[in-house]
Amino acid sequence: MSTGRIQFAEQDGTFVLKFVGEVRLTLCSALDATIERIFTSMNFSTVVIDLTETRSIDSTTLGLLAKLSILSRQKAGLLPTVVTTHEDITRLLQSMGFDQVFNIVGRPIPRLEALSDLPTQDQCEDVVKAKVLEAHKILMGLNDSNREAFRDLVNALEHQ
Repeated sequence: MSTGRIQFAEQDGTFVLKFVGEVRLTLCSALDATIERIFTSMNFSTVVIDLTETRSIDSTTLGLLAKLSILSRQKAGLLPTVVTTHEDITRLLQSMGFDQVFNIVGRPIPRLEALSDLPTQDQCEDVVKAKVLEAHKILMGLNDSNREAFRDLVNALEHQ
């Protein structure tokens, strides 16, 4: 079971996702549903992803964040902001090419009081597999090293 959680708040068109602890595949269905909700909102202006309390983050979650960036550019013409104060998380983001699709900020944002945990969502294995596949295909599209790193996983998922 994941020891992490994702918190969410919206204020005046600014959507904040705060990742706490070890953020893994088990939270991806709730994250994906929230991403869809953000971009169907009429008052969307920007997204901030706060990773200042994130200990680890898996590749499926990173793929969904890349999806969020793509949607943000399509819908609002802007790059979302990622806030990270941990060198290892910052290095991971840069190695994945996130510095090209996010504004990466190295200082904490003011604390929002209105953050609430995303609800857990039970998904069947096929839905989870589809989300993992989508997330990794998005990551592969960011740069050549990602394409190489995730090719075998994507091939395996596509041929199951």
